[in-house]
Amino acid sequence: MAYTIDLSGRVAFITGASSGLGAQFARTLASAGAAVVLASRRVEKLKDLRATINGEGGDAHVIELDVNDHDSIKSAVAHAETEVGSIDILVNNSGVSTTQRIQDVSPDDYDYVFNTNVKGAFFVAQEVGKRMLARATGSAPGSYTGGRIINVASMAGLRVLPQIGVYCMSKSAVIQMTKAMALEWGRFGINVNAICPGYIDTEINHRHWQTEAGQKLVQMLPRKRVGQPKDLDALMVMLCSDESHFVNGAVIAADDGFGV
Repeated sequence: MAYTIDLSGRVAFITGASSGLGAQFARTLASAGAAVVLASRRVEKLKDLRATINGEGGDAHVIELDVNDHDSIKSAVAHAETEVGSIDILVNNSGVSTTQRIQDVSPDDYDYVFNTNVKGAFFVAQEVGKRMLARATGSAPGSYTGGRIINVASMAGLRVLPQIGVYCMSKSAVIQMTKAMALEWGRFGINVNAICPGYIDTEINHRHWQTEAGQKLVQMLPRKRVGQPKDLDALMVMLCSDESHFVNGAVIAADDGFGV
């Protein structure tokens, strides 16, 4: 017996959608039937992705978003709901990192990582969550009440790694943020979960895996391989679906066993 998940009629807002995992999540949710709102600072790349998704029969829209600017967050979410409809799914994916020893981290380095990975992620989820809450309590119109928020953390939030200590700290904060939101919003039908990807081959890091240092790291992994963005597709679609109604506050490692 075949089993399918249909997201038709749902609106998914994806941050950091211009490349990497964000772009893959957008394509995947569009393939499952959702109307996807592509949000990022790099609007031209978003337009290219929109053309690809729409050319494949999907429904994609472009919204400029800077998660480090609170006014930009509020404007982007409002614009998305005006243009596409109430946001039913948030994929909170924007993230940055630096590579350096703890003793070399400057205040600017620290703020760069935490402002995007923690503060930005929090206020995006808060803005979308407020609207989900309003629909759930009947103070705002909408045919679908509740919602799905998926915060993209990292296995680095579960296991500290050298030279990216501040990144690890920020993703641990995202995990706690997920649990706090799940605890407060769960009774309104809003499910908030986190996924913790392991090492994934994207255009940003693709060249690294071909270097001596990259190959050395691969050999240290449990199955001596890195993942592909599509390896997270099934997990993402499941967490966005109605069928995941009993999954709330979960922190799910998708790291090929690296954290074991």
